[in-house]
Amino acid sequence: PLLSGMTLLTWQKIAPMSLLYQISPSLNMKILTTLAILSTLLGGWGGLNQTHLRKILAYSSIAHMGWMTIIITINPTMTLLNLFIYIMATLTLFLMLNLTSITKIKSITNLWNKATPMTIIIFLTLLSLGGLPPLTGFLPKWLILQELVANNNAIMAMFMALSALLNLFFYMRIIYATTLTMFPTSNNSKLQWLQTQTKPTTLIPTLTVISSLLLPLSPLFIILHY
Repeated sequence: PLLSGMTLLTWQKIAPMSLLYQISPSLNMKILTTLAILSTLLGGWGGLNQTHLRKILAYSSIAHMGWMTIIITINPTMTLLNLFIYIMATLTLFLMLNLTSITKIKSITNLWNKATPMTIIIFLTLLSLGGLPPLTGFLPKWLILQELVANNNAIMAMFMALSALLNLFFYMRIIYATTLTMFPTSNNSKLQWLQTQTKPTTLIPTLTVISSLLLPLSPLFIILHY
């Protein structure tokens, strides 16, 4: 179920990341760097040929773990910031997929007729997860790359930036399937999005703002960091 997948990709990451955060001063930088690059590459390549949204988000989770791991010995605070934004974006996406009962890319092509506002929110959240400016997901990637370059790790920063393009590609593939392709539909289905939703949507507006529109607050995060 989607809610079980949401728990696996969000709540269960808090414990291992808390442990890594506490022992970060004694971790080996070379081993972590190798694991981080392998995670981002595996998460990017593995998600390219997937059609199930849960599998795509699972590979996306692997890639995001690489971003959190590579910076934890240099600046553990960045790891926590990345984890927080990732959890917010993933929660938003899973709650919307659960609300619309969508599990595959081919099913999302009919969402525009059934729930137009949800479609727009899914677009923003996917682009934010991909790290595209000016959305919130760009903030941790930007700060992590800046921190890597400042610590004379420009080559690692380049590899991480290039690996992020793989994730952005399969996010854009979902958006393409949703907006530029549409199955033939009858006229009586074109106004379904005007019908009242029966499932609760209380958390979705707040999570959408947090996961997509916090980039203007980036100077505050930088001030708190330094």
